[in-house]
Amino acid sequence: MGWNMSRWKELPNSLDDRVRHMVVQLRWMKDRSGLGLTSLAAKTDYSRSSWERYLNGKALPPRQAVEGLARVSGVEPTRILALHEVAEEAWRGQAGTQEAADPRQVPRDPRRAVLIGAGTAAVLGALLAGLLIAAPWRDQGGGGKSAAEPQASAVAASHGVFAYKPGKTYPCTVRRENGRLYAGYSTTRAAVLSQPGWDVVEAQCLLTYRGFDSGGADGVYGEHTTRAVKRLQQTAGLPPDGIVGPHTWQVLRG
Repeated sequence: MGWNMSRWKELPNSLDDRVRHMVVQLRWMKDRSGLGLTSLAAKTDYSRSSWERYLNGKALPPRQAVEGLARVSGVEPTRILALHEVAEEAWRGQAGTQEAADPRQVPRDPRRAVLIGAGTAAVLGALLAGLLIAAPWRDQGGGGKSAAEPQASAVAASHGVFAYKPGKTYPCTVRRENGRLYAGYSTTRAAVLSQPGWDVVEAQCLLTYRGFDSGGADGVYGEHTTRAVKRLQQTAGLPPDGIVGPHTWQVLRG
């Protein structure tokens, strides 16, 4: 399925990065489903206007809406629900946030609030370790990776657990395999980058290979890398939000 992220509006600058990452994944899932907003509303029982707000960062979707979108797009929901839980905490804690009223919004269960409060640290720990955000999402319906595509497990085993070392950068040797570019640190084509890790090293190498200085492949997604991503996105006709997600990976790997 072709990517059409360029038609999306830019997300508000005031949006918390954790919410922004979740919305980027929701947009990808909506594109993957091939559904228009009216059809999406019919299949998820959330109105078209609600989905317009959710997908433009103007309102936080309830968990049931996220689960419904995952179902109709054929995506396993565990990772997006983990992103949603973290985004929900960020949304509630953001000063001055004004969420549009939604008649279909499910009332908050106080017992769930307690569970979220107790579990957020564990979820964030997993995200920091790259166990949730960095796990690759399938780009094609139903099928896994091509047998000829570099194996993620083999790549991970060759480098071990990522540990940031101040001043250390990694060598970049970019090669093309099966029509896609790889630098040897990650095979992901969908991870939403935010925390230090091998996925970030991979993106930094590919940015440099394409002529966008990322400030060195140190595995840290800092300001220099963010600026490089924005320049790449502008060149590719994507919204220059500085976030590496499925659509930006497609450009980097292409």
